[in-house]
Amino acid sequence: MDTLIEELKIKLIDILNLADVSPEDMDADAQLVGGELGIDSIDVLEMVVMVEKDYGVVINSQEVGEKVFSSLNSLTAYIRDNRAEDA
Repeated sequence: MDTLIEELKIKLIDILNLADVSPEDMDADAQLVGGELGIDSIDVLEMVVMVEKDYGVVINSQEVGEKVFSSLNSLTAYIRDNRAEDA
């Protein structure tokens, strides 16, 4: 079990108010934005703020964001690759 993926599932459910979704319902390979969860561009802004605040990782362009938020696995990989040393 990947603890960062599980942590991100809980944070996303919380910040996006996904009341009817449990962490077990979220597939780490499923499309995040525009997928079954109904995540839209406003939600992406909230996710960017959370990633920057909680992990010290900057997502500074739409192109990067589209790749990063394509799935939970891609978000997890990006955080691991770019995380600040003290985060």
